[in-house]
Amino acid sequence: MKPRTYAEAGVDISLESLAVKAMAEHLGRTLAYRAGKVGESLTGIGHFSALVKLSSSHALAINTDGVGSKLLVAQAAGRYETVGIDLVAMNANDIVCLGAEPLVMVDYLAVEKPEPRIAGEIARGIAEGARMAGVSVVGGETATLPEMVRGIDLAGTMVGIVELSRIVTGREIVPGDTVVGLRSSGIHSNGLTLARKLILSEHDLEDEVLPGRKAWQVLLEPTRIYVREVLELVERVEVHGMAHITGGGLANLCRITEHGFLLDSLPEPQEEFRLIQELGGISIDEMYRTFNMGVGFCVVVPEEHADEVVEVCRKYGTEAQPVGRVVEGRNTVRIEPEGVELRY
Repeated sequence: MKPRTYAEAGVDISLESLAVKAMAEHLGRTLAYRAGKVGESLTGIGHFSALVKLSSSHALAINTDGVGSKLLVAQAAGRYETVGIDLVAMNANDIVCLGAEPLVMVDYLAVEKPEPRIAGEIARGIAEGARMAGVSVVGGETATLPEMVRGIDLAGTMVGIVELSRIVTGREIVPGDTVVGLRSSGIHSNGLTLARKLILSEHDLEDEVLPGRKAWQVLLEPTRIYVREVLELVERVEVHGMAHITGGGLANLCRITEHGFLLDSLPEPQEEFRLIQELGGISIDEMYRTFNMGVGFCVVVPEEHADEVVEVCRKYGTEAQPVGRVVEGRNTVRIEPEGVELRY
């Protein structure tokens, strides 16, 4: 039986949120250990990256993320050259949400057994992602865990830096601000458990599922990296908030402000999202709760700066457009004309 929701596919976002809250209840107490010292937390737990005070002028942004079940597609297809780009993207896109410049990264590769060819392909992708994000990969860890891992797992930790006066947290967001959406490259690295199960329930990896694109190409399209355009934006434009659209879709906007959002000018989602919806008979509500639906990153700015955001993004080959605005409300994202309401 085909899954019709992300939870039926095996990933329950609600339970995941409860698990995170259960951990934060304990880990949040550790923030007091560095209060008033170097390393003091400036954002608490729950933002896209952790922000800690480094000096009287600068803070470090720190983030950890992985590639997830996209690795199962890579393993089945025998193609590992792009998942390293995803690893860098998932970390770097979170770091820049705070206005921070990514600096360095370490990776963690866990394997059932060492495979030099596979490790080399993964590293090639990481190096390409690092070039795109402007970061150095300064170390890492490879662990052989035959009793714990079936195949591979890949994760990484990234560190960035930001001047205290340039931190972007979302605190300055006000009703009337414009939300500019930056185009995604496709599914990115979230919702793959559902996307993979639906597409591969009807097709082989080598089947052409969209014009000129095989199933493995659709599923392994690497996550877009938004570092260059975002760093220029925070230099040129009055940015009030930024959100990386990952797990939970556009509800990620709720992580940066208590205000609400009305998104009524979203771009048409890419063909892969229509394919997934049709294969599973998935409701439009579930699609927007699970996938980025064509928008991989959002920048919140005063209305008069929206056109400049679009212009800067175009310079780097990234499509962008105003997709909605901040409204009076309580931490919800309303998507029209679909009538979808999201909460993080």
